Amino acid sequence: MLLRKFTTTTQRAVDLTYVHKLAGKLFPQPKTTKEWSKYALSQEQCDQFHVDGFLPGIKVANEEQVETLRQELELLYDRDHPDFAKWYAFDCDCPTEDPRDNLFHSLGAWRLSHAFHDIIWSPQIRMAAYQLLGEHSFSLLHDQLFCKPASDGGVVAWHQDFSYWTWTKPRAHLTCWIGLDDVDESNGCLWYVPGSHRWGLLPMTGLAGSDMDTVKQVLDTEQQRQLNENKEAAVLSAGYATLHHPLMMHGSYGNASTRQRRATVVNMMREGVVSNCEGRDMGGFPSLPNGKEMSSHACYPRLVNEVEMVLMEEACGGVRNGEASVELDMEEFVRDMSELRHRERLTEYKHLH
Repeated sequence: MLLRKFTTTTQRAVDLTYVHKLAGKLFPQPKTTKEWSKYALSQEQCDQFHVDGFLPGIKVANEEQVETLRQELELLYDRDHPDFAKWYAFDCDCPTEDPRDNLFHSLGAWRLSHAFHDIIWSPQIRMAAYQLLGEHSFSLLHDQLFCKPASDGGVVAWHQDFSYWTWTKPRAHLTCWIGLDDVDESNGCLWYVPGSHRWGLLPMTGLAGSDMDTVKQVLDTEQQRQLNENKEAAVLSAGYATLHHPLMMHGSYGNASTRQRRATVVNMMREGVVSNCEGRDMGGFPSLPNGKEMSSHACYPRLVNEVEMVLMEEACGGVRNGEASVELDMEEFVRDMSELRHRERLTEYKHLH
């Protein structure tokens, strides 16, 4: 299949990095408390997130919106895209001549595509973030594309998102994973271990590759048992999402079906999260001085304003997540990092002996 070149000049009229609001009309926005209320999570949903660490079945995009995202995704596979330099990372795990051939994992689509830019302002995503992160402003950390072709054995190994985000602090983040196709066990849907968000921060053991279970080398016996016996599949229709805690243990198996499995991810962080990236190789991400609030940079736009927060609060009636570990807590972050270093030393010792 030949790549269709990106030639529409009107789509490049502005640099989307600096557009911190909707760039188009694909995701209409609520204007009143009543309009916002239809996106509010129930107390039962917030309680489920609190207990399990994830919440599936949240409708983020309708059929028209999903189809537009799929069409723009086709343009984003093009290595000759005129805004290619705006990617934070492109096809970073399995480089191929045609990115459709293997697991496609890229970061930064919101800077290149109007549809992927505007989905981060989806009312459902923003309302859920307001309720689950606590009644504060929040910002985009980054977005991702995870696409698996049909009959592809590539996996996204078991991992915790925050283990890749310690270049920010403290931990006050939320992930929204959105299927652009119907996803189930056969084509590589997301899997979770309920309650694993209380395991603490674990060392990174790799993301993409052939070994789904590499993480077991840093798990204790009980954690391994839970991963083996209690894991749950997040089966979703196209346009639906699952939300999860930054310490949630999750991953996806290979696509054994004859269907594609395309997904986009929106990762958010609460107001008050600051940079912790000095001395690190940030790749394509902009580097901020340590202690600088992330939302002060154009690449980490705020996703809600004060007027919207008033309407959201009225709309949800004070219903929100009670999980303290999603809240802003610097002392907890310091404890997590200390425990992480201890686990890493133990893992290194086991490998040497």
